[in-house]
Formats: sequence, C-alpha cells, structure tokens
Amino acid sequence: MLGNLKGLMATFAEFFKPVVTAQYPKEHLPIAPRWMGFPVLTWDEGVGEPYCTGCMVCIRYCPTECMSATMKDNPLQAEGKSKRRKIVDEFEINFGRCIVCGICVDVCNFDAIEMSHEHELSVFARDDNRANLVRLLQLGKEYQKESNWRPKKEIAVEEQAEEPSS
Repeated sequence: MLGNLKGLMATFAEFFKPVVTAQYPKEHLPIAPRWMGFPVLTWDEGVGEPYCTGCMVCIRYCPTECMSATMKDNPLQAEGKSKRRKIVDEFEINFGRCIVCGICVDVCNFDAIEMSHEHELSVFARDDNRANLVRLLQLGKEYQKESNWRPKKEIAVEEQAEEPSS
C-alpha cells in the first residue's frame, strides 16, 4: 500500500512539471555553436572562387563514398588573379549516404569543406538528397555569414602576428 502511494506521488509530481518536448516542425530548439550538420563548400570572397581545388582527398577518405568531384584548370590563375592552378569543376554529395563524421573536413588541406549547421534537408525522393556544386556553395556561403567563418590558415597568421616576441 505504501509503495503504491509513493508511486502515485511520483506520478503527480511529474504531472505538474512543465513540458520539455518541443513540437518539432513548429518549434525549433537552438543549435549549439559547435553542432555538426552536413558538409558544405566554402567560398573565397577575396578572389571570387571556391576554396576547393578538386584534389579529391576528402573523397578518398570518406568512409561512405558519398562524394564525387572533378577538377579543371583555373581561368583566374591564367589571368593572374588567383594562386590556385586547379579548381573544382563539379562536386556532389549524397546527403542520404553521408554519416556526418567530419573526416572530409579534417583531411582537407585548403579549408574548402566545413561542417555546416544545416540538418533539415528532408526530401520526398532519394535522388533529391544529392547536392551539386551550386547548392553546396550556396549552403556554404550561408554558413560563412552565419558563423563568421574564416580559413584556419588566416586565423593562424593573425594569432602569430598578435603574439609578443620574447
């Protein structure tokens, strides 16, 4: 009898607590700053081209093989506006196969791919899960504005300049 009353008291105590469940499509919980969503390609505003050179390191290391890319000669390099000899021509990620592991970001030598905060990319058909170069750059530009993203190399140079010499 005493056990039943204790159980009933616990039930009533929980019953009057505020609800913690968010009604997802209507309510969105805030995303943590270090949240890892789907990978996107970054854009070099100074030169006006993607950071990606199409070197395919990210593709070789991807455990699910969800990416594909081709590269071409960089027309801006021939004009003397860019230091990159090659540039990405086509890039595609199948978000249906991506496991959001972040290996592609870790192995990229050019800071060309980042894990965005984008995670709501539901579609009705599986073929729509594929994001091409244009869509990846669009998502990347949105992420760069939202998070004030800058290349790691640029940040490292600024930090070295700020350090006092001893």
